[in-house]
Amino acid sequence: MAILLNKPVNPNLKILMGYLEKVNERGWYTSFGPLHQELSSRLEDYLGVENLLLVSNATLGLQVAYKALGIKKAICTPFSFAATASSLSWEKKLYKFVDIDQNSLNLSVSLVEENLQKSSDIDGIVATHVYGNPCDLDGFKNLSSKYNIKIVYDGAHAFGVKYNNNSLCKYGDASILSFNATKVFNTLEGGAIVFKNRSDFRKARKLINFSIDGGPPTGTGINAKLDEYRSAVGLTMLERIEEILEKRQVLFSHYVQLLESYFDLPIWNKKTSFKNGAYFPIILENHKERVKIAAALMQAGIPSKEYFSPSLNLVYKKEDKCPVSESVASRILCLPLHYYLTTDDVEFIANKLIGQFTR
Repeated sequence: MAILLNKPVNPNLKILMGYLEKVNERGWYTSFGPLHQELSSRLEDYLGVENLLLVSNATLGLQVAYKALGIKKAICTPFSFAATASSLSWEKKLYKFVDIDQNSLNLSVSLVEENLQKSSDIDGIVATHVYGNPCDLDGFKNLSSKYNIKIVYDGAHAFGVKYNNNSLCKYGDASILSFNATKVFNTLEGGAIVFKNRSDFRKARKLINFSIDGGPPTGTGINAKLDEYRSAVGLTMLERIEEILEKRQVLFSHYVQLLESYFDLPIWNKKTSFKNGAYFPIILENHKERVKIAAALMQAGIPSKEYFSPSLNLVYKKEDKCPVSESVASRILCLPLHYYLTTDDVEFIANKLIGQFTR
């Protein structure tokens, strides 16, 4: 069987069909239906959070969060998936890229503060928990209080990750989760916003329904609701989430054991109390080495991905210089990691890397 870079977990069709039959019987397919409500409640219980709003995808989740929080100008990380920054561009928000920490690969708190000291009109920070590695939450909380700014965490990779035994989603003014098919937990396509304040949750819930709340529209809204069929997938997947997370953790830990002596790996926040095994990146010496390693792996039937590359400032705002992000983006390589991978597969991949590219 070929090794795949990623493979979405297949929903249990018997369980899924049970949910879908109920949807068909009711004839209620969207607009905050019973399964939407049930999934919202069960996810809040599982994650230990309040004010969780399901949305049709995480990109819209980011856009709705900016609207609900009233963010006009933000600092953004350059080392993330395109949607983190493109959502700001799409909403015509002013934003500036600030460089990342070379160890965690997350947005640098110290560099953010340097920029806040120079600009009084910044009212938001958009930071990604890269590969599920928690940002400097204490540092950003201090900046939020000191400069009276909103914090939005892009937690697309962070489902189930815990910081000091609490869900990462409990931090910041809003945390966005992705439920894309490739993610640890999925609804095939979808996402969620977890708000700190109930008032922001209520505002966002109205925004995702055309700004309608029991009457005519009261402003400009959008359609970002999660439908009942995809809610059914989420409920089906939630029944297996512990098994999925445990398997991914085993694979992640096995990779670390085999490769940490040979390759640079991101340094995880010390207060992380649970990792979800979402990705396994290695950081190589230079771009040339990455090209060689990726080609050699592919020749051995092992796919890999330059995730994230290029640095987003080079895509959207080249005038914002981010040398650390630009360097890491040219050297990063993510290895296969998914529920269907085996420890034997991990050993095969690691042996190919170690045998040909040890330092």
